[in-house]
Amino acid sequence: MDAARVSARGALRWQGGHPWIFRSDLVTRPDGPAGVVAVHDVRNQALGWALWSPTSEISLRLLDRDPTARIDAAWFHERIRRALDRRTPLAGPTNAYRLIHGEGDGLPSLVCDRYDRWLVVQLLSAGLEQWRGAIVDSLQSLASPEGILARNDAAVREREGLPRTTELLAGDVPREIEVREEDVRYLAAPWTGQKTGAFLDQRENRLRVAHVARGRALDCFSYHGSFALHLARRADHVTAVDTSRDALERARANAALNAGSPIDFVEADAFEYLRSAERAGTRFDTIVVDPPAFAKNRGAIGNALRGYHEVNLRAMRLLSPGGLMFTASCSYHLTKPRFLEMLEGAASDSGRRIALRELSGQPLDHPEILSIPETGYLKGALLEAMD
Repeated sequence: MDAARVSARGALRWQGGHPWIFRSDLVTRPDGPAGVVAVHDVRNQALGWALWSPTSEISLRLLDRDPTARIDAAWFHERIRRALDRRTPLAGPTNAYRLIHGEGDGLPSLVCDRYDRWLVVQLLSAGLEQWRGAIVDSLQSLASPEGILARNDAAVREREGLPRTTELLAGDVPREIEVREEDVRYLAAPWTGQKTGAFLDQRENRLRVAHVARGRALDCFSYHGSFALHLARRADHVTAVDTSRDALERARANAALNAGSPIDFVEADAFEYLRSAERAGTRFDTIVVDPPAFAKNRGAIGNALRGYHEVNLRAMRLLSPGGLMFTASCSYHLTKPRFLEMLEGAASDSGRRIALRELSGQPLDHPEILSIPETGYLKGALLEAMD
């Protein structure tokens, strides 16, 4: 296999547990096309094996630190097997979860989600794309799916010099798949939905909120209504707010799968809805605030913080005394400390005594590796209005 030489800074990054080496730390480029390459430091000491992406800013993604390792179909098969084995506890409570979380499972740039009897994958680097056949073969052997869909429509593939496509890799995959989360059912859309078809990363938070929901409940940024459906298990009534008419139509269809769900669906901007509800003196006993990622990049963090502060401030003011609120951010660039700082500021400006009941991160199937901050992006907080 081809070889690359990296700077001392790049070598230290790997030794510190981070799998990426950027173009600026590449001393000698491999001669060959995208794929797997051996990696050496400036003293020509072997560091291991990596995926090589010739056009990407992330030039190398560590696969194995063992210079004697053999990176072949068997290597990928074993690494995939380990990832799937780790998800065994999830097979009972739900039929939809992440099987492979990229760097979090030692399989950089590979994502694979299970939706019942079908799999949806994303191959997000040029180096990994060369192993598509081996990966599909292993997934078929280990997971026995009825079909495998590639949602390779992520923008990051353009930076890898790869096309953005959605294509069937094996068998067949339906346009809609019914997902089960304990007693709740909803429809995932693997061909057209957000991410690979649904927001699987919030599964544990949905269950957490369902167990404490009560009274009159509000779900802001409801999208397809998955939080609202869980709220409706215990709350007396739920209002689900989203700007997208299409999203709310799917949410209504999901509610129909769960007979008796007391949900009103409101097409509105969440910020405007919260302001209007505050002016009207409306109160809620349970509120969920789960906005999209306001900070898509580091430069957007200032505006994002103002948005997060505003929406959380307004929601805090709508809580009944003793009311509970779950709030989340999926913006990687909004760190945990800044998330908490934002909530502290919003609580102070709300004029309420807001208690922090619980902090949450990512579920078992989305492992966050402490030395790889990019594997962690989701943070949440359960709050209580003390007056």
